[in-house]
Amino acid sequence: MRHLRVLLVDADAERASAVRAGLEAAGCKVVAVSSEVVDLTRRVREADAEVIVCDLDDPSRDALESMHALNRDEPRPVVVFASRGEPDQIEAALEAGVAAYVVEGLAPARVRPVLEVAIRRFRAHQALRAQLEEAQATLAQRVVIERAKGVLMQRRRLSEEEAYRLLRRWAMDRGRRLVDVAQDFLRDF
Repeated sequence: MRHLRVLLVDADAERASAVRAGLEAAGCKVVAVSSEVVDLTRRVREADAEVIVCDLDDPSRDALESMHALNRDEPRPVVVFASRGEPDQIEAALEAGVAAYVVEGLAPARVRPVLEVAIRRFRAHQALRAQLEEAQATLAQRVVIERAKGVLMQRRRLSEEEAYRLLRRWAMDRGRRLVDVAQDFLRDF
């Protein structure tokens, strides 16, 4: 693992110093240390952090909301080392976008493997998210094209194949995507 740029979040300054040493021993570069999780997105942008490591006694609702905002606005792998791990708390953290939630705190020997797993899990999640967004966009485009075909079939008494060919011809003649021509047709209809 190359030198990862890590934002460390820990309210306990003494513990943060020990965690920082553990992260640096694992080959990470700690680019910033914060005592609180609030406004995490801004802190990540300012520090240009690639990974966020939070060593928390008990992740609060505000902390989880800040992690959720980060996941929405500036997705990065977030690793939480916590002293407590109630099932509801872990579930809420995962829903907020946390890539790894480790109970029993941070042990220097576990830092590197936990970060590697969290980064891989984060990347896999991002890939699935991108595939889902692409599938949703494709489906939305197909719905528009089907609606335009239906209107053409009804208004011009065309078969489905004829309506599709007509839309395709309009798209080729205009040098535009089929979905864009279908949207224009439906808007003008």
